[in-house]
Amino acid sequence: MVEAVLIDLFSLPANLQNNSQGLLHNTLEAIEKCSSIHAPCVYVICCQRQGSERKGEQEFLLPALRGFQSLRRRLEVICAQTTAAALYTFKERLDEKDLSIIKVILPTLRKDLMKVYIDHLFTAVYQFEFEDLQVVSDSESLQIPEHQNEGQTLPSQDVALIRSEIQMYLESLPSLKGELTILRSSLIPDDIFLHGFTTRTGGISYIPTLSSCNLFSSSKRRDPQVVVKENLRRLANAAGFNTEAFHRVKVDHANAVCVMGKTEPDNYDGIVTNQKGVTLAAPGADCIPVLFADPVRRACGAAHSGWKGTLLGVSMATVNAMVSEYGCNMTDILVVLGPSVGPCCYKLPHESAEEFHRIDPTCVRLFDSASPYIDIRRATRILLERGGILPENIQDDSITDQNQNITFCTACHPDKFYSHFRDGTNFGTQIGFISIKD
Repeated sequence: MVEAVLIDLFSLPANLQNNSQGLLHNTLEAIEKCSSIHAPCVYVICCQRQGSERKGEQEFLLPALRGFQSLRRRLEVICAQTTAAALYTFKERLDEKDLSIIKVILPTLRKDLMKVYIDHLFTAVYQFEFEDLQVVSDSESLQIPEHQNEGQTLPSQDVALIRSEIQMYLESLPSLKGELTILRSSLIPDDIFLHGFTTRTGGISYIPTLSSCNLFSSSKRRDPQVVVKENLRRLANAAGFNTEAFHRVKVDHANAVCVMGKTEPDNYDGIVTNQKGVTLAAPGADCIPVLFADPVRRACGAAHSGWKGTLLGVSMATVNAMVSEYGCNMTDILVVLGPSVGPCCYKLPHESAEEFHRIDPTCVRLFDSASPYIDIRRATRILLERGGILPENIQDDSITDQNQNITFCTACHPDKFYSHFRDGTNFGTQIGFISIKD
């Protein structure tokens, strides 16, 4: 069932611009009569023209709302200077009410254009259907002929202009939840490496569980890729790396490792390089973002280590790739574990807990319970030490000076970090990143 209706009056054809009141009146009349497009919320987007003598498009359209008292209580007119700004505001309204099934009523000539905006600003969480904007009020006239607009695509230059408009608008938005903050380890020498772990502040993501510096987009979440890209741009500006040379692991919760410059696997949870200026990154929202640095051979790596990857030895797999590819000495490699869910909060079913207990009993608390508490950080340290990494070359939550600690529990600090365990399926993601300075 349609949850919201969007009426697009933003860029009417020249011959209809002076009839926007009539178009809106007729469309609202059709919505009121046609039960198939009944929705609790109705939104109208229109252009806020600069230098216009009108007091405002919303006020200009008010006469068209007379007689629609039932609709008027659930109708909002959104005026903006660009379509990108209008649609982003519309998206905010949908997200406030957790709506996702939308009918768009718009001029036929705007349909292909609108689909490009929607593809960029929305994810697969949202469902859109389209109907023609008609001058007459007959609800049957809102049906689209099946042959219209089939197979049509916008010219590439028009798509590029839309992307540019969206990017410019997102760049103009203020940062939310405070300034962008980067946590850095004292173990990794900053004269050789650029590195850090992000927190959740300083981005533009506004949905509560994603706010504000979310750095991952998927078809199951409401944050589109363009927003994540803008968050990453702001992070890159603050940290000093190039987004064009940024490589994030393709998470599979396993132990495959990608070597930069060689054939890229379809999925991998570790990545290594000895190329200067190339930034490697691993995500985490409870899983551990692990960074690796060899200041002698000047090589680095990043890994994503969840409970499955920890058991499969993804951290040592990343270390071994540095040794085999770049001739690193095991005793020179430094390893830093970033913010991740701690043993204070993280539980697994007993069957999985048994595997951590076999690594070392100290990795499990309340082992006899149905869902014991698991310390994936300690398991990672133990496996690294057994593999040849020096204990003093590993930084985690066991650090003596707590002022130097950066391995915070993500579930315990909702103001600083995202947590899948705490926030559920629509969770945000932070990252650990590292590169070799030029």
